[in-house]
Amino acid sequence: MQISWLSLVTAWDIPPWVTCALAAAGLVYVRGWLAIRRTRAEALPVWRPLSFLAGLFAIFVAVSSSLDTYSETLLFMHMAQHFVLMSVAPPLIVLGCPLVPMLRGLPRSVVRWIGGPLLRSPVIHRVQKLFSQLPFPWLAMNVTYVGWHIPKAYEFALASENWHNLEHFSFFATSVLFWWPIVQPWPARRRSGAWMIIPYLLTSDLVNTGLSAFLCFSGRLIYPSYAIVNRPFGLDAVKDQVAAGAFMWVFGSLAFLIPAICLTARFLTNGRLIDEKTGLERARAMAH
Repeated sequence: MQISWLSLVTAWDIPPWVTCALAAAGLVYVRGWLAIRRTRAEALPVWRPLSFLAGLFAIFVAVSSSLDTYSETLLFMHMAQHFVLMSVAPPLIVLGCPLVPMLRGLPRSVVRWIGGPLLRSPVIHRVQKLFSQLPFPWLAMNVTYVGWHIPKAYEFALASENWHNLEHFSFFATSVLFWWPIVQPWPARRRSGAWMIIPYLLTSDLVNTGLSAFLCFSGRLIYPSYAIVNRPFGLDAVKDQVAAGAFMWVFGSLAFLIPAICLTARFLTNGRLIDEKTGLERARAMAH
């Protein structure tokens, strides 16, 4: 297949319904953020909506750009698309503290008739409590991640546009759940035992490393569909698979390790400050 390398950047196919949904979500969020700014400007500084909108744009890029156009012919591009849907868009959206702005941005009639009963529902409260327990989002994200990369499941999704879309949605949704306890977006309060986020991140990196290494070192083509398509640029299917695994390994690990390092530094700094404050108070007490 004779395709220009430039098409890796320029080959876009914009889906109208997804684009409209993302635009609507952005408008609702901004409307809610402006309403909150009038009374609690300090709660959501300007960088919060910028983060949320950047997350929406990342989704748009994942489903509209050449990442999607070449996802069925280049495994490397497909894995890059999954990375954006799991490790770029979700943390950006969660950093935007979306819950309250989205509720404030909806028409009051919608919130009163639909949102009110849902928020008061004991079932919803039980579900929220389940989602807030670290094992649930960890399992949801990692099982979804590994499950859809099992060869039969992966090939099944490639063969059906609807299932392929469901795969992408499940990646995004479970990743939002995964990143939520890491960011703890306003108005959530920091939980006790917050240090458990460190093994939460590191064990997820181990899962990603295992899957990435399997793609890199299997020595055979894991997903047969990539052998029967017209491959662009004459790239060998197995080499494409190795490149995909290497991408997942490097960038996937960075997505877990950078937050783990930053949080470790924060916990150590906070612990040291608490110890210094306690020591100063004891010294003052002894002096009196």
